[in-house]
Amino acid sequence: MKIAVFSTKKYDKEFFENYNKDGNVNLTYFEVALKEQTANLTQGFDGICTFVNDKLDKKTLETIHSNGIKLILLRCAGFNNVDLKVAEDLGLKIYRVPAYSPHAVAEHALALILTLNRKTHKAYNRVREGNFSLERLRGFDLYKKTVGVIGTGKIGSAFCSIMLGMGCKILAHDAYENEDLKEKGVVYVSKNELLEQSDIVSLHCPLTDDTFHLMNEESIQKLKKGAMVINTSRGALINTLDILEALKDGRVGYLGIDVYEQEEKLFFNDLSESIIKDDTIMRLISFPNVLITSHQGFFTNEALKQITNVTLSNIQTYLNGTSTENEVSYSLMHKA
Repeated sequence: MKIAVFSTKKYDKEFFENYNKDGNVNLTYFEVALKEQTANLTQGFDGICTFVNDKLDKKTLETIHSNGIKLILLRCAGFNNVDLKVAEDLGLKIYRVPAYSPHAVAEHALALILTLNRKTHKAYNRVREGNFSLERLRGFDLYKKTVGVIGTGKIGSAFCSIMLGMGCKILAHDAYENEDLKEKGVVYVSKNELLEQSDIVSLHCPLTDDTFHLMNEESIQKLKKGAMVINTSRGALINTLDILEALKDGRVGYLGIDVYEQEEKLFFNDLSESIIKDDTIMRLISFPNVLITSHQGFFTNEALKQITNVTLSNIQTYLNGTSTENEVSYSLMHKA
C-alpha cells in the first residue's frame, strides 16, 4: 500500500523508517502541508497520513478522492481539521491516534506553569550574561493553590494527578465526570465556578463547536484577577484578541500556550530569518508574562513511538477490514 505522508519532519521519517522495517507499507514523505493547493500530490497513492495543521476541507477531500485516495491516517488525536461529513459522503476511511502519550502533554502543561511562575527561562538568560540578581524573578508557591482543569479525558486526568501531587486543590469541569479522579479528591463544578475560584486554569478539551473560543471576553471576565491560563489542547479554544486585552488590563496575570489559533502558518517551521506577518502573535511574544511553545507538548520519544506504531497498526486494520476504536467518522461522532 502506498501512503503519502504530509507535514513531515526529520523525526517523523526517523520513527517511521525505524518501525516500518518489514516494508509492508510504501511511505513517501512530503514536507509540505496537505491543503487544497497541494492535494494533487496525492496522485498515485492509496492513502495519506496527515498531522494537526493539514487542512482536509471539502475541496481538498474532493481532490484526493478523485486521485484515488481511500484512506486517511491522522497521526494525532484531534480531527477538527477534517470535514468528517464530506469524508463520509466520499467513502473515505479515517483513523486517528487517540492517545499517544497523555503524560507528555500533561507534563508540558506543568512545565509551562513552573516556567511562567518561577521565571526560570529569564534566570537562565541572566546568569549566562553574568547577571545573578533576583530582582523581578519572584514567583509563588503552587502548594495549596486552586487549579481548574477544563476537560478530564486522558490528558486532563494525567494533569490532575500531577497537580494533586504538587499539593494543589483541583476543580474540574467536564460533561462526563471521572469517578477515579473524584476518589482522589478532584471536585467537579460548573465552568463559571471553576473560572471564578481558580488561580490557574488549564485547558484539556478537544476543539468542537461547543468549545470554540471557550475562553472569550465573557468567560475571561469571570477569572480571578491575575489568574494564569494554560492551553496545551487546541489554539481556537482561546479567543486570542480577547485574551490580549485581558493581559493588558491585568485580568490574566500569566498566559502559557503550546497551541495558537493561527499556528498552521507558523509552528513546526524555522522562521528566524523571516518577517513574521502575524501581528497578533508578535504582540503576545512582547508580553513578559506570556510563554509560547510551538506545539511541542506531544514531543517525547515515547509519544513519537506510539504515534508511529498506532498509525502503522491502523493501516493493517484497514487492510484486514477489521474494526477499531481508532476509526473516526461523521456517523460515529454523531451517535445519539
